[in-house]
Amino acid sequence: MVDKEHPCISITRQAELLGISRSTLYYQPKIDQQDLQLMQLIDEQYTKTPFYGSRRIAKELTRQGHHVNRKRVQRLMRLMGLEAIYPRPSLSKPHPDHIIYPYLLRGVKITRPNQVWSADITYIRLRQGWVYLVAVMDWYSRYVFSWELSTSLESDFCVKALEKALVLGKPDIFNTDQGAQFTSGDFTGTLKAQGIQISMDGRGRAIDNIFTERLWRSLKYEEVYLHEYVSVKEARQGIAKYFTFYNQQRLHQSLNYSTPKEVYFPFTQSIFKVA
Repeated sequence: MVDKEHPCISITRQAELLGISRSTLYYQPKIDQQDLQLMQLIDEQYTKTPFYGSRRIAKELTRQGHHVNRKRVQRLMRLMGLEAIYPRPSLSKPHPDHIIYPYLLRGVKITRPNQVWSADITYIRLRQGWVYLVAVMDWYSRYVFSWELSTSLESDFCVKALEKALVLGKPDIFNTDQGAQFTSGDFTGTLKAQGIQISMDGRGRAIDNIFTERLWRSLKYEEVYLHEYVSVKEARQGIAKYFTFYNQQRLHQSLNYSTPKEVYFPFTQSIFKVA
């Protein structure tokens, strides 16, 4: 438990010792309950049809009996960090200080662990608010190396997840989208310091990062939507339990009904120790 009035240990240091983001200590959601309900519906619809933009999501919610216009859906999708996954011109420009790297994986066949890793962010709903989840995974084995929760979309929780993953191994190529969290100097600098090639999706092209899209779908239908997390702590516990199941017990048809751990670690055991 964090003691915000501890005379010797700062809140930042207490958060580090507990392995949690400092921002979660101050999480006090303030949002209209109708907006929160709509965000949950938008999240479910987006997970089913990530190619739907705000216009079609608004139409679908209206068909379900929810009176909502497109502008409201657009506002909530921006808050949730959601964008339809189809190519389109004139998208938002990246931060002028951030470098956008080319997509390196078009036509590349993924044949082994540690060839390509990726990271992505998704929205996780709570009863009275939401948090953001980032995860780092290996494309070949689907093994999830690390993950972090945050109440904001600042880059620090993504960098922390990356640093934790790199303790277990190192990929040849690391792929992300063009979000500010992944184009930040802290994130790309960590990759470059390790000699890792950086690849970034074309904007609005989730097919470029299809494995993490499938991971989010599995997580939400098999864990998040089956529970109603009251707090960040409950979300953290539920997601931790799911990722342990996902890595060590869940059989993947695409892996010939093996688990990610069974595929990743036998290949790398001569280099890395099994956690």
